[in-house]
Amino acid sequence: MSIQRSGTNKRLSKLVVHRGIAYLAGQVADNLEADISVQTRETLAKIDTLLAEAGTDKTRILSAQIWLASMEDAPKMNAVWEAWMPEGSAPARATVGAPLATARHLVEIKVVAAID
Repeated sequence: MSIQRSGTNKRLSKLVVHRGIAYLAGQVADNLEADISVQTRETLAKIDTLLAEAGTDKTRILSAQIWLASMEDAPKMNAVWEAWMPEGSAPARATVGAPLATARHLVEIKVVAAID
């Protein structure tokens, strides 16, 4: 079975598809001046785009890993996540506090989704 990669550079692929599963690299917002709510919405929009490229969508997400620069932002991030995630489609999920790439990065999200 072939492995398909997209958005590949020397360090990573933004999307890898294998055996009916889409693996997304951690996604972050572009607007690093924005607050946690805006950064979360931007990040989820990127995830929507990559899932569509793989031929799937957020209702097929199997697992999600979320990293927050500050766990104090969890309630605001969760409010955006819950508005985005369709009822009954919540994946297995973990959220942890961790230093991110820069001090301006507030959230990073990585998902794995079924395609078929």
